[in-house]
Amino acid sequence: MRLNLILSTILQEKERIDRMLAKYQEELGTLPKGTISEKKAGKSTYFYLKYREGKRVISKYIPQKDVEAVREQVEKRRHIETMIRSLREERAIAEKALEGQL
Repeated sequence: MRLNLILSTILQEKERIDRMLAKYQEELGTLPKGTISEKKAGKSTYFYLKYREGKRVISKYIPQKDVEAVREQVEKRRHIETMIRSLREERAIAEKALEGQL
């Protein structure tokens, strides 16, 4: 009886993790990847979003007025990527616990 309750709880947790992973993966698609770099030319500073596409490194200019918003989005993406790694580890633990039990 107690074992069934524990397995049920683990299964519910795995389903919750799967839902969260799907939500985070979807949100990643809306956020910019890469890092922000700055280049100085004379007295002006220009900002670029740099990221990889295959073997190529892409640099996209970011207008001065958008730099802070893009910086926040890049940070949010990093946070979500960290959350995804953590959730995948938790899911692997849940799957191992459920292995052979269902």
